[in-house]
Amino acid sequence: MNLSAAQLRRAAALQEKIEAMQAELASLLGSSAPAAGKPAKKKRTMSAAARKKIAAAQKARWAAQKAEAAKKGK
Repeated sequence: MNLSAAQLRRAAALQEKIEAMQAELASLLGSSAPAAGKPAKKKRTMSAAARKKIAAAQKARWAAQKAEAAKKGK
């Protein structure tokens, strides 16, 4: 995309206005604005295989606990 110097200046001015408005909105809402140069942290996701592994381990713990309770109940 080839932009002229005037278009670049206008884009920079608009960006500054947007940042100023975001800061004003944040101050009105009582929250702090995120740091400009700092990207937001990505949300960590687990693979389906990892979730399956964790679920199997939890089911095994529940089964062991249930078996222990059954032994004590007799």
